[in-house]
Amino acid sequence: MTSTTSTAEPAQVASPNRKHKDHVAKRYPLWFLIPGGLIYLIFFVVPTLASFYFAFTRWTLFESEWIGLQNFTLFLSEPGLIGSLWNTLVYGFVTSGAKVVLGMLLAVVLSMPLIARGYLRSVTFFPVLLSAVGVGLTFQVLLDPFNGIVNKVWTAITGGDGPQWLTNPDIALLSVAGIDVWKGLGIATLIYIAGIAAIPNEYFEAARVDGASSWQVFRSIILPLSFPATSTVILLSLIGGLRSFDLIWTTTGGGPGFSSDVIASVIYKQYQAGYYGLSTAGNVILFVVVTAIVYPLNRWLNSKETDL
Repeated sequence: MTSTTSTAEPAQVASPNRKHKDHVAKRYPLWFLIPGGLIYLIFFVVPTLASFYFAFTRWTLFESEWIGLQNFTLFLSEPGLIGSLWNTLVYGFVTSGAKVVLGMLLAVVLSMPLIARGYLRSVTFFPVLLSAVGVGLTFQVLLDPFNGIVNKVWTAITGGDGPQWLTNPDIALLSVAGIDVWKGLGIATLIYIAGIAAIPNEYFEAARVDGASSWQVFRSIILPLSFPATSTVILLSLIGGLRSFDLIWTTTGGGPGFSSDVIASVIYKQYQAGYYGLSTAGNVILFVVVTAIVYPLNRWLNSKETDL
């Protein structure tokens, strides 16, 4: 009787210890999220909440005054706001669509067994590493209508004067969009290459056995099975396009006139003029616009992924 009791007691004591160790083991990986969570809280959550507050104030570095919705009313009454909003949407959707199409095509080519494939992939990705400000200033020189090398080559080939890429109101915004596509195409291509590499090789082998053409392989295998990569490229490029500022500002400054003004450049002009509360309200409006476009699009893309 005594021996039975003595062996039962250690078991009763050991069970809570095991539960405690299991609880600690489950929580242990979560501790590694704390540094990243603190950085996210300090550099994103707190500034975002602060910007929502200061959007309702007239503020300087030393004081602020609550004025309610006046900043939003004044910003929405800007004469060029509708034009800048339209330019923002055009710029965002044009750059996003071009990166999706060209990124997919380049990824398909660079996934083939080519000579110097690694070098070609590096060249494609290289513009991503460059500063947007440096790229903007460089293309401002290259696209100069009189002394730029692009128009000199155009004249040598066609014999006529080249377009005024950055000074013609009709094409200035699209010219900057083209520069943006050149700079950001490497990211889209890289994502697509990863998406194509994740497709099981059995699908391609079965297609070869069935005698499928390259177009049939692309349409029936690569295009549908790389849809997660497509949704990622769409969201990233669209968010970047709708928020774009530095490339536009360094190439055209929003001009000529207001032809290439986007919401971000209008915000910056208000900030330059010292209207800090007004520019903060503009940032909040831009945040709402981007969220209103991207969030439902993200939900729709996720629903399409689950249907595959």
